[in-house]
Amino acid sequence: MDNPILRVENLHKSFDETEVLNDINITFEKGTVTTIIGPSGSGKSTLLRCINQLETTTSGHIYFHEEDITGSHVNVNAVRSKIGMVFQSFNLFANLTVLENCTIGPVKVLKKDKLEAQEAALVYLESVGMLSFQDRKVSTLSGGQKQRVAIARTLAMDPEIILFDEPTSSLDPEMVNEVLDVMKNVITDHISFIVVTHEMDFAKDVSDRIIFMDHGKIVATGTPQEIFEDTVHERLKRFIYKK
Repeated sequence: MDNPILRVENLHKSFDETEVLNDINITFEKGTVTTIIGPSGSGKSTLLRCINQLETTTSGHIYFHEEDITGSHVNVNAVRSKIGMVFQSFNLFANLTVLENCTIGPVKVLKKDKLEAQEAALVYLESVGMLSFQDRKVSTLSGGQKQRVAIARTLAMDPEIILFDEPTSSLDPEMVNEVLDVMKNVITDHISFIVVTHEMDFAKDVSDRIIFMDHGKIVATGTPQEIFEDTVHERLKRFIYKK
């Protein structure tokens, strides 16, 4: 990758005496889909939170367009406007309507005209199947509906990268496929997607590359074929075959 959109270099993260990320080195190319798999507690979500600057790194660097975004001089809000994140728990404003949730960021952070922000938000709500809910309060929605709104809200910020942190883990089983289908539909080569997931079939279907993490380290990377069919890595085999 000559010009990666994102580069993680020698990244370490500890909470007190517990090292959660141990010397992470990885690059991400523009317009690709990368899924991160691995057992619970392997550091997957913490890696995303460091990329989005929700966690302060212990050491190492993260470069976005070759600018170090881990420095104290960095405008965190500007970083997050370009590196969006969809959370397990939705993180929506429950007292606002669906449309208001999708316009508040573009208006307040990107300084977009309110009407312009609304027009764009309606397009994204339609793309996730939530256009008819635009005037509903978020508090009245199901979990699957909330997650679809969260995806539309993130798209409305015109990000270059979207991080998905186990976006189906808080959903009822019947809602999981609904949200996974929406995620498949919004994939575009204009955005880089980095997805932490336990949904192995989804990872096989959408990924350009899969990263397997264990105990805070990147243990294996490869295409879906290399990870699921051709791997000789015993730890990865044990993880896949127990699913």
